[in-house]
Formats: sequence, structure tokens, C-alpha cells
Amino acid sequence: MAGELDGKVAIVTGGGRGIGREHALGLAAAGAKVVVNDLGGDAAGSGADLTPAQEVANEITGAGGEAVVNGGNVADFAAAKEMVDQAVDTFGGLDIVINNAGILRDRMMFSMSEDDWDAVINVHLKGTFAPSHHAAVYWRGRSKAGETNNARIINTSSPSGIYGNVGQTNYGAAKAGIASFTQIAAMELAKYGVTVNCLAPAAVSRMTEDLMGGNLSDEQREAMSPRWIANVAIWLCGADAANVTGRVFDVRGQTVGVAEGWHLGPTATQSEDPFDLTEAMTTILGSARLNADMGGNDADGPGRPSQQI
Repeated sequence: MAGELDGKVAIVTGGGRGIGREHALGLAAAGAKVVVNDLGGDAAGSGADLTPAQEVANEITGAGGEAVVNGGNVADFAAAKEMVDQAVDTFGGLDIVINNAGILRDRMMFSMSEDDWDAVINVHLKGTFAPSHHAAVYWRGRSKAGETNNARIINTSSPSGIYGNVGQTNYGAAKAGIASFTQIAAMELAKYGVTVNCLAPAAVSRMTEDLMGGNLSDEQREAMSPRWIANVAIWLCGADAANVTGRVFDVRGQTVGVAEGWHLGPTATQSEDPFDLTEAMTTILGSARLNADMGGNDADGPGRPSQQI
């Protein structure tokens, strides 16, 4: 792997811990120069501390790589531009943006505050848009000046976003939005030499360990290590993935799959009277697949739509 990304410049948001840390270290091991962004707040988004990002940058430089720290808030539009400018000014360009920063404020919808909603949507959804926007402006400018791009945006969705999970309407809505953002951004940026893909990861991190039951064995931790997520991200940055774009990859340990997204299922012709729709609706619901469970598989259960009317 060493040298595959020689000369590339990457930004990793939320790069101080967990999956982001593995992204940053893996990119550097492959030869990329890395801007390690991390505000350094807690899992709920409070506080700030550059120490985690600095530790990752130190690890990279200590191994002979190149890295700098950025402590900007990804959801701050101006700070996101400064992040992109820092990459270009420090390393002479920008080739890769991995949008990984995130927080959790899990609540049932009836217990969720407005701030719980706004904070999670802001960090995840705007925090994906803002760095991507400024990077896209940079790459579009290069293209219009006659330069060639071979660039990557890799976003981070979640099984909660593409399949759904109780207690995470804010997080799931943001992550579903990121999946759709990925598909549309891929269409918009293709002509500028930019691919846009998305990961829906399941891994052990400070945000997920409690959700996985805590007290995990070393074997369980290795099976769900964040490094498996970074493995896919780094492949997406390489030459073999130059024509892969607009995809959402479900990554769980060593297992990687493609999440196929929304497709139109069975259809019927409506009558003009809404109360005469029962037969048509019964027919299409009886033929339609169930919504997926958190494993991405067909499943029925509480809160999932019945096939019966």
C-alpha cells in the first residue's frame, strides 16, 4: 500500500479519534499528506480540545509522513473554507476530502429537544456540505483553468440513516441526507474529475461502544475495528476506484457491501375516490419488500410497516 497515494493531499474531518483516526493514519501510510481536522469535543458535541488531532498528526510525522492539525468546526462555513485553504497553502493542493466528523444525541423523538435536533443535523449534514462545497469550488476552478483533477470526496452515512434505528431520528435523518447528498454530488462533480462516495460503517468507537453493549473482548474489538472502515475509504482514494462514484458502502468489520438504496417497487393505478384505493394499496403492499432492518435485510417487527390492510 505504501506509495499508492504519494503526492496526494487529504483532509480528514473528525480525524482525532476512532474511524477518523484510522482514515488519517491509513492515508498517511499510503503516502498522502494529511490535514487532521478535529474540534475535539465530546461525543455530544460539547467542548473543544486539539490534543486528539495533534496526537494523530504527531504519529504521522513521527513515522516519516506529513500532517498538520486543524481545529475548525466543520459546520462553520468560513472555518470549512479555512480548512481547504490550509491544505492548499500548506501542501500545494487538495485531492481527497473524507467527511467523518460527527456527534450523537440519541433520544426518542418525543423526548428530543430542539437543540438535540439542530446540533446533530448541523454537525453531520452541514458539516458534510461545507467542506465539500469549498473543495468543489477549488476543483471546479482548477478544471476551468485547464487543470486535470483526480479527486475524491468520501462521506460518512450510517446503517441508522439508510435502514433506520429507534431513538435516532436526528442522527438517522442527517445520515440519510448524507447518502442522498453523495448521490447528487457525484452527478454534479463527475465532469470535474471528482468522485463522491459514502460509507455506512459499523465499528467500535467512543460513539458506538455503549450501543454495542460495552465490555467488549479483544476479539470483538478487532472484528469491528475502525481500521476495516478506513480500508475501504483508502481503496476508494486509489487508482482502481477512479470510476466508482455515487455509491454507499455498508462496511461491518471485514464485510463490505453495496447498499442499493431506494428503487420504485410495485405500482398500481389510482381511482378518483381516495376510499376506493384499498384494493390497489393492498396489491402493491402485498408485493413490496419490507423495509430493511439494521443489518440491511428484509425484516418485520414493531414500528415496521405491515403488509396487511
